[in-house]
Amino acid sequence: MTLGSPGWGRLGAAFGLGAVVASGQAPLGFWWLALPGLCALIALVARAETPGKATWLAWFGGAGHFGLALNWIISPFMVDVARDGWMAPFALVLMAFGLALFWAVAGFAAWRLGETPARRALALAVTLALAEMARGHVLTGFPWAALGHIWVGWAPMQLAALLGPDGLTLLTTLAAALPLALPRGRGVVVSGGVLALAAGFGLWRTSGDLPPRAPQQILRLVQPNAAQHLKWRSDLVYMFLDRQLAYTAAEPRPDLVIWPETAVPFLLNRDAGVIDEIASAAQGVPVILGIQRTEGLRGYNSLALIGPDGTIGAVYDKHHLVPFGEYIPLGDLAMRFGITAFAAQQGNGYSPGPGPRVLDLGAGLGHALPLICYEAVFPADLRLGPDTPRPDWIVQITNDGWFGTLTGPWQHLA
Repeated sequence: MTLGSPGWGRLGAAFGLGAVVASGQAPLGFWWLALPGLCALIALVARAETPGKATWLAWFGGAGHFGLALNWIISPFMVDVARDGWMAPFALVLMAFGLALFWAVAGFAAWRLGETPARRALALAVTLALAEMARGHVLTGFPWAALGHIWVGWAPMQLAALLGPDGLTLLTTLAAALPLALPRGRGVVVSGGVLALAAGFGLWRTSGDLPPRAPQQILRLVQPNAAQHLKWRSDLVYMFLDRQLAYTAAEPRPDLVIWPETAVPFLLNRDAGVIDEIASAAQGVPVILGIQRTEGLRGYNSLALIGPDGTIGAVYDKHHLVPFGEYIPLGDLAMRFGITAFAAQQGNGYSPGPGPRVLDLGAGLGHALPLICYEAVFPADLRLGPDTPRPDWIVQITNDGWFGTLTGPWQHLA
């Protein structure tokens, strides 16, 4: 290999260690394996002879991590295998190595900042955490499978209440780097102590008495059980719609009915009477449902609140869209140069909504913050302005049928 590469042997080792780090993500949750794997990967990068080699090793380590953690990305291409299946391996490789570029920059910066392998290891803990933070913001961000997520379901996760997910990632990288940064076993002791304190805080935080029981409200979550490759078939859409209507009308009566993302095969502004059918099935109960809508040529992935009389009480448009899935970055800019195929303003992709809002659901149900699909993984989307009332609860609607059953939905839930 050229361009200062450390050779295929060490690149393969870095890739494999990155995959070991990914074992900490759901559904496995093997933090006890991921953390030593991250420690070994940091050592490999920190001991590189040149900044170029450190960059290569960090890049391949990141690719191994994202390649395993995000293997669900092939599932959407399997919905129509004959048409899209050939793109699946390219999508996985491009996503893995594309996201790993953030780790590559972290590896280069850490080598430059540290004069010795020990200092580079400590520097890499910081630069890697910063790279993960940047990954959550660049091109609207994609913070999925962050290193701090290995603690989901375990006691140290509770530190996110104080530090946020980015702080939890920094805690993770520091815990992995300290055994390399401090000599004669002191790093192992300090790292173990930090993790013990984190676990102790988590156990303390979850051991107290539960708050007083809130007044009971019954929410009905409607699941149409529609396989993604069947969901929009013209001969089946009414079957899925009727199924959701039947579930909505079932006894006993709830206080609120919630349908998932894009649950209705009609546009909100051209609903063909379906909204009235939904209100009739709800029998006086408000309904939250996922539905698409258009304004001119622009399309929106929306959540609508349907009142007991069939009126549309409020609409929330998803504002944090999936890059390359729901829109093409810079697509509207490309239109200025005559390229319209990727322009959301021409109906080629969703347009983002104006931002977060809170729904007033009335007495008993209070205020709810609506989220659609992967908006739930962005901490900033849950922080509202001072003039916005604090929500009493969060309602997230999603369609995870795109992402199979192996890893994607498990990670989304985590």
